[in-house]
Amino acid sequence: MVSALTHIWLTHMLTDTKLRTLKPRSVIYRVADAKGLAIEIRPSGARIWRYRFRYAGKASMATFGEYPLITLGEARERAREARKTLAAGVSPVTAERVRRKALAESVSNTFSSVALEYLGQRVKTLSPGAAIRERRLLERDLFPSIGRVPISEVTAAALLAALRKIQSRGAIETAHRARALTSQVFRYAVQIGKTESNPAINLVGGAALVATKTEHFASITDPAQVGPLLRAIHAYRGRPETAAALRLAPLVFVRPGELRAMQWADVDFEAEEWRFTASKTGTPHIVPLSTQALVIMRELHALTGHQKFVFPSIRTPNRPMSENTLNAALRALGISGDHFTSHGWRACARTILDEVLGFPPHVIEHQLAHAVRDPLGRAYNRAFHLSERRKMMQQWANFLDGLRNGASVMPFKRKVS
Repeated sequence: MVSALTHIWLTHMLTDTKLRTLKPRSVIYRVADAKGLAIEIRPSGARIWRYRFRYAGKASMATFGEYPLITLGEARERAREARKTLAAGVSPVTAERVRRKALAESVSNTFSSVALEYLGQRVKTLSPGAAIRERRLLERDLFPSIGRVPISEVTAAALLAALRKIQSRGAIETAHRARALTSQVFRYAVQIGKTESNPAINLVGGAALVATKTEHFASITDPAQVGPLLRAIHAYRGRPETAAALRLAPLVFVRPGELRAMQWADVDFEAEEWRFTASKTGTPHIVPLSTQALVIMRELHALTGHQKFVFPSIRTPNRPMSENTLNAALRALGISGDHFTSHGWRACARTILDEVLGFPPHVIEHQLAHAVRDPLGRAYNRAFHLSERRKMMQQWANFLDGLRNGASVMPFKRKVS
């Protein structure tokens, strides 16, 4: 029986892409980089930098920290320093211990040290990409201004000056993200007794920072413009899976990420519906499939029905198509991002179903998977108004067919029975 401490050495030069794809196993294993440096993947999911060397005739290993908090470049630099230490006759393990102790004694209370300590706590709950982005935000935009200041001495004015430097280069949303992250750092510092206040709270609201602007996805809500758009989409002659996604998108008007991640296991051809968990609300959702949608789905099943995803990636079939695929296809058709994006079908459907086809707003909102609540504040269940939604989705598909075939449109209101 293999011990839980058994490790496996694999010899491949590491890259950030490779590091992000490494998955935990039931035993510890390591993937080598070069010259003794390796990443150790533990069953818990932690990825630890390790440096293997020989000292005084004995094999040993030094630990440099956890990825992605310690980046690939930083780990390689630590390995180079360790080789110099060995050449000087000192064990890298001893040198690392001395370095950490000296660092802790000299900077343990600065904003940068507390921020990195906090990020070290968060790294287990963040995706590698998010952890790297947060660290870069701290190192690039905050540490140069307030990193060396004892955290208890950072004032709201000093923090605001750092945030306004970010704002001055036009990165308004980045400035607000930086303020939110510093607020989390200060709150952590209060909890561990390294400061008594959170100056970032004083910068919420008001005129201290320029307010962020809500960005609406480009859309078309005039039926007269929808017809030409549909004709262009149906003329697309690229990859069949992409063509199918372009044609299905207006019929289901879900969020683009939900369409890309569509799985065959969630499609019920007999019930004529697609069930999944809405990405924004985290609640179960049902999309009734119109006759037109089912035709597209059945044609596509012959191509990808043996795979997990309805729209698999062209490079990696066990992943869905890229988030840029649909918008890139629209660009290839000559449709600019300022004019229309794949997300725009939601606004298009919401407007036309209400103003032209006359469906009640609450039925439309349910089909959009918005967090609709009744007068008592209770969330409706996923099947609420399902009968009306089935009728609406079929009429919507018929209406789109008419627009694509050149039918004229007269607004009218009607009640759903």
